[in-house]
Amino acid sequence: MAMTYQQALAYLYSLTNYEVKAASAYAPQFFDLRRAQRLLDALGNPERRYLSVHIAGTKGKGSTSAMLASILRQAGYRTGLYTSPHLHSFRERIQVDGEMIGEQELADVAERIRPIAAEDPELTTFEVATALAFEYFARCQIQVAVVEVGLGGRLDATNVLQPAVSVITTIGHDHMHILGHTLAQIAGEKAGIIKPETPVVSAPQQRPAMEVIRRTARRQAAPLHAVSQLWTWRATCHSLECQEFTASRHAGRDLWSLHGLCLPLLGTHQLRNAGVVLETVAVLRTAGLKIEDEAVRHGMASVRWPARFEILGSRPYFVVDGAHNLDSAHVLARTLRTYFPGQRPWLVLGILSDKDIPAILHQLLPISAGAFLASSRHPRAADPLELQQLAAAYDVPTRVCDSILHATEQAVAAAGENGLVVATGSFTTAGAAREAWLRLHGRPLPPLDPHVG
Repeated sequence: MAMTYQQALAYLYSLTNYEVKAASAYAPQFFDLRRAQRLLDALGNPERRYLSVHIAGTKGKGSTSAMLASILRQAGYRTGLYTSPHLHSFRERIQVDGEMIGEQELADVAERIRPIAAEDPELTTFEVATALAFEYFARCQIQVAVVEVGLGGRLDATNVLQPAVSVITTIGHDHMHILGHTLAQIAGEKAGIIKPETPVVSAPQQRPAMEVIRRTARRQAAPLHAVSQLWTWRATCHSLECQEFTASRHAGRDLWSLHGLCLPLLGTHQLRNAGVVLETVAVLRTAGLKIEDEAVRHGMASVRWPARFEILGSRPYFVVDGAHNLDSAHVLARTLRTYFPGQRPWLVLGILSDKDIPAILHQLLPISAGAFLASSRHPRAADPLELQQLAAAYDVPTRVCDSILHATEQAVAAAGENGLVVATGSFTTAGAAREAWLRLHGRPLPPLDPHVG
C-alpha cells in the first residue's frame, strides 16, 4: 500500500529536526554534508540534472529566491524553488513553476527515499527533505533550481550543489548561538557556499561581512559581483499594492538600465534584494540563459511571497510579517513608518525563545499602541508571560492570550476600522495569524497539513 501524505510527514518529522530542537553548535557532529551527499549519491545524484542557483544570507534570501524564480518562469524556464520554513504546509517548501508539490507526489518520493535513508540513522529532517526536493525536481525535468540555504551555509545540506552562481544576501545577527556572535564569524559560515571558480553575487554588506566574502572569493578564485559597486536603484513611487523603481548597472562590461519596474514586495529593503536578483540575472545571462528584459519586468511584477510585509486587508489594515530578529524587526518598524506614517499599530506578537527577545521588543513596542502576546505552535515558542514581563519596561499596554487566533481577534477589535494591526515575531506566528485573519473574514484557508502526532 502506497505511503500517504500524513505518513510521509510523520516519517520526516520522526528524524532529528533542528528546526524544532536547535543544535548547540554549527559543527559536523550536528550538520554533516557527507550524509546528504551519500543519500543523493544513492539516488543517482538528481541535483546534477539541472542548473542551480544557491542563495544564502541572514535577511532577504527567501524574497530574493522568490523574485528570481518568478523571473526565470517568465523567461520560459521550468523552475524549481526550494525554501524554508513554511507557513501552513510543508509542501510550500518544494515548488515547480509556482505550484507546490502535491501531497501524493511528496509521499511517493518519500517512499522512494525512506529505505535508502534508513541506512544512515543520523540523517536529519532537513537533509532528507533536501534530497526529496532535488529528486522531485529531477522527476519534473526542471531546467533551473533556485535553492535557499536552510541554516548558515558551509555545513547546510543544500551545499552539496555545484551551482551556476552562488548568492549571498544581507548578513546580520541571527542564530548567533550556532553561527557565531560577530558579523565576521556569521559571514564565514554564509561564505561557505562559495565554490571554486564559480561566480558569487553579494548584496551590500557591512564592512566585516564584506571583507570575509572578498577573502573567501579570492581564495576560491570565484569572481565576485558586489552589487553595491555595480548597481544603483531609486524608488519613484509606492502604494500599498506595489513600489515602482528604476535600476541601473553602471559598472563592468555590461551596462543595463530598467525603468518603471513594479514590485509588490514592499519596503526599501526589497529594492536591495531586487538589486541582488538583477545582478544574478546578469550572471545567468553570461552563462547562456536567455532572460529578456520583459521577463525581468513581468517576473518582478508577478512575484508573491507571503508574510513579508503582507497587507491582508483593511478596516483595520492587517499586516503580517515574519520578522524574528533584531535586524528584521528594525526593518519592519522602518517600513511601517513609511507606509503607515503616524499610525501606531496593535501588535499580535509571538517570538521563539532562542531569539534576542529584548532587542525585538525594543524595535517594536515603542512604536505600537499595545501588544497581544501569544505562544505560536512552534515547540521553541517563548512563554507569553515572559514576553509580558520584558515588555513591562515600555509604556504600552499588553495582554496575554491563549492563542494567536484570540490575540488576532482582540487586536482587530482594539484597532477598530480605522486602525492598524501587525502580526509578527516569527514565521509560525505569521502563519497562524494569516489563518486567523482568513477565518475571521470567512475566506478560504490555504492548504494546511494534517496533524502529525
